[in-house]
Amino acid sequence: MLSYIVKRLLQLIPTLIGVTLFAFLLVAAVPGDPAQIIAGDSASEEEVQIIRDQLGIDKPLFEQYTSYVGNIVKGDLGTSLRSSKPVLDEIFSRFPTTVLLTFLSLTVMIIVGLIAGIASATKPNSVRDNVSMMFSLFGISMPVFWMGIMFILVFSYYLPWFPSGGSSEFKHFVLPSLVLGLSASGILARLTRSSILEIVNQDFVRTARAKGVKEKYVIYKHTLKNALIPIITIVGMEFGVLLGGTVITETVFSMNGIGRYVVESIQFRDFPAIQGSILFISTIFVLVILLVDLSYSIVDPRIRYDN
Repeated sequence: MLSYIVKRLLQLIPTLIGVTLFAFLLVAAVPGDPAQIIAGDSASEEEVQIIRDQLGIDKPLFEQYTSYVGNIVKGDLGTSLRSSKPVLDEIFSRFPTTVLLTFLSLTVMIIVGLIAGIASATKPNSVRDNVSMMFSLFGISMPVFWMGIMFILVFSYYLPWFPSGGSSEFKHFVLPSLVLGLSASGILARLTRSSILEIVNQDFVRTARAKGVKEKYVIYKHTLKNALIPIITIVGMEFGVLLGGTVITETVFSMNGIGRYVVESIQFRDFPAIQGSILFISTIFVLVILLVDLSYSIVDPRIRYDN
């Protein structure tokens, strides 16, 4: 197991290098002079040149990139042009909000998605099945920002049960976590349904039923347990989707998280903050995928990573 973990961690290095290259080229491809954009049209040439020197954009691209990667290796993601604070400190100050929102949304997704998927699979082609699949299709189809606005309109304006924005108290997380979780639960519901239907007709399930095992034990102990690997995979993938989805949701609900920080950095042309946020979110995502791979051996003892 240890050798497999080390091997996977080494495989993450090329992925993260690719992320740094993408983030760097993304900023380099911005039309116009970034220093002029930041300084404004009324700035003098001397002021623009100072910003160029600060960003290091007057150097060749290769030299800029190697300097950028060298700073990352030392734990320096640069300094925010908007606040003049280290980008890493800015990200860490907002990270708890984004993590809490992501985990609450993931909890909503798992609970609603599994319940809808199991309810649909146990009665295929029934009214319950059709309602569950219509619900999942609604969750997949509706844009997150539209659902957020509708939730604010209903539950903050017409029914003033929850605040429409903020992130200082737990009640501020209720609506955004429901929006993100419900939008992602549709995919999990459909996958759970298909995974259970694929296993429910196998020999060991029929044997359990022939022995008189109660149906709820057949579904939850035998069928669902053997359908967990694809479910765990999609949960891990959706974690990254939810983490990225906070960019929109945190903006709609005015939450002080990394997602809103990215949007504000883009509006201000704060290129170090944009690059640092992309790299930080990508690193979290690839580490979560590694944890998902390792969890397979816990769910299915036949899977071994010793070799």
